[in-house]
Amino acid sequence: MAVDDFEKNGAVDRLQFERRLWEEGMHRVMGLDEVGRGCLAGPVVAAGVIFEAGTFVEEIRDSKTLSLADRKRLSRQIREEARFWTVRWCLPREIDKLNILHASIKAMRKCSEAEQAAPDFLLVDGNRFSPGLCPHQCLVRGDDRSMSIAAASIIAKVYRDEWMRELHEEYPYYGWNTNVGYPTPQHFEGLQEYGATRYHRQSFRLRTEKMIEESD
Repeated sequence: MAVDDFEKNGAVDRLQFERRLWEEGMHRVMGLDEVGRGCLAGPVVAAGVIFEAGTFVEEIRDSKTLSLADRKRLSRQIREEARFWTVRWCLPREIDKLNILHASIKAMRKCSEAEQAAPDFLLVDGNRFSPGLCPHQCLVRGDDRSMSIAAASIIAKVYRDEWMRELHEEYPYYGWNTNVGYPTPQHFEGLQEYGATRYHRQSFRLRTEKMIEESD
């Protein structure tokens, strides 16, 4: 759907920021978002998405408001229709070294600096980002205010959730197939009984000092 076809009808205008930038001649506007900041285990995953100027997909909104089926369908659609998209991450050992805020920012920076990305402007979810050569704007609740950020949130969440469900097959004690690493009673019960894995963030409060013995 083209921008000109979009009628707000009282709904959130998720193109207000992109439209202004496109009109200023910035045609590679990248939306950036990350998922997994509050998890006890697994990576923090970021995605960056650039759409052709004038693109509007009404269904794209904050990934947390979508069903699993809709997230998967829209993730495929975004990857097919986007001018550019990428997924990057920071693993638990990097999170422990940097802290979760700086690891999240680093993962998003990796997206903006990916080969062939070449963004003109960055729209970043949240209120903190590391300034660089590319101009940017931070948007609190940006995943519900910008289509580009919302698209990044969808891709990042689908990618990370699938990663954690695969890890569940190796470590079935923590409920990662359903909680994808977030703190839940089942997750803490698994930690207390079996201990932490190499995928757990040691800088987080895991409520256990036990570690599973694993080879590298």
